[in-house]
Amino acid sequence: MKIAVWDTYVTKKNGTVMHFDIIAPAHIKDEHLIHQFGKDYLRTKGHEQLRLTAKECSFCHTENVLPEWENDIGKKGYSIIEMENCNE
Repeated sequence: MKIAVWDTYVTKKNGTVMHFDIIAPAHIKDEHLIHQFGKDYLRTKGHEQLRLTAKECSFCHTENVLPEWENDIGKKGYSIIEMENCNE
């Protein structure tokens, strides 16, 4: 399966930038749906009030799915790669 990587940077209330990638099947082109995936993830981190739009989240590239992403994609339709400041 081909996946699309959506590079996402969200500024938290304390001013630090939370950087994560949204991994979704490449056939999903609807940015609103991708942003909803990101908002769902932010909710799990207690940051549901943060803004997530095309300014914060943009398509980066496509690649082949890795096994560690397949399970999440099968369950939720997406996976998240936490890059920076996601667990603070």
